[in-house]
Amino acid sequence: MAEITAALVKDLREKTGVGMMDCKAALAATNGDMEAAIDWLRAKGLAKAAKKSTRVAAEGLVGVSVKGTTGAVVEVNSETDFVARNEKFQAMVAEISKLAVAAEGSTEKLKVMPYPGTAHSVETFVAEMVATIGENMTVRRTASLSVKKGVIGSYVHNQAAPGMGKIGVLVALESEGNAEKLAEFGRLLAMHIAATNPVALTLDSIPKDVLARESAVLEEKNAGKPANVMEKIVASGLKTYAKENCLLEQPYVHDGAKSVTQAAAEVGNAAGGAVTITGYVRYQLGDGIEKAEDDFAAEVAKMSGTEQK
Repeated sequence: MAEITAALVKDLREKTGVGMMDCKAALAATNGDMEAAIDWLRAKGLAKAAKKSTRVAAEGLVGVSVKGTTGAVVEVNSETDFVARNEKFQAMVAEISKLAVAAEGSTEKLKVMPYPGTAHSVETFVAEMVATIGENMTVRRTASLSVKKGVIGSYVHNQAAPGMGKIGVLVALESEGNAEKLAEFGRLLAMHIAATNPVALTLDSIPKDVLARESAVLEEKNAGKPANVMEKIVASGLKTYAKENCLLEQPYVHDGAKSVTQAAAEVGNAAGGAVTITGYVRYQLGDGIEKAEDDFAAEVAKMSGTEQK
């Protein structure tokens, strides 16, 4: 039997776009014959899926799942919103969301986990769905949050089915207070995060490049001021930026008279245990994916043969 080397597996993957484990299985089944392995993958419907893998998948669903004191959010993309409304696709996202809780925020770990009720990994099952439905699909990303004591609040915006929609939010509340009161606040706070899209939890946790950019803007606006004055202007400006963009400093959307920190303190008093907001995750469908802009009129004209020369 031919030796199935890592280089051979890599070569097959580059030729087909199929996952490493499936490429290895194909080569093992065909005694290392590259062309036969490609045909083997095609017969399984995987190479067909790979041909679609270059198409931009920016639609789909964000799924959220919470189990005990751990929650996960996952983005599964499709090419069109039509497929995102497909019951089979939604059922797949629901299962992947549940698995994501145990994936601990690792997309690669999630992809190789066994898909329930099958002998396939998540990645392979998704590839089979691509072949069946006829659109490119990807498990794009996942993240998780957990607390030792307290609750994970969650919210899904533009919900297409239970636990999945266009925006998914998790927020971690550490507390020994009443779980029911904490859960109610957790959901409201997750809604706040969906609406305001904070940059970070606190000013200290804002990425350095973002702070540098904001500081540069303030300095440019106030060019020519003495150094000591400029220092105060920048500090004041960053404080204002924090109130607008850092979760703990933002005005609470459900009661603008108080900040999120003040709202959490009030809930802690009512729940019988101080509340510490330790983190949050906000996924918006397609965020950061570059989509080609379709010229619908030009496409219709091309199909009808009336396009201008």
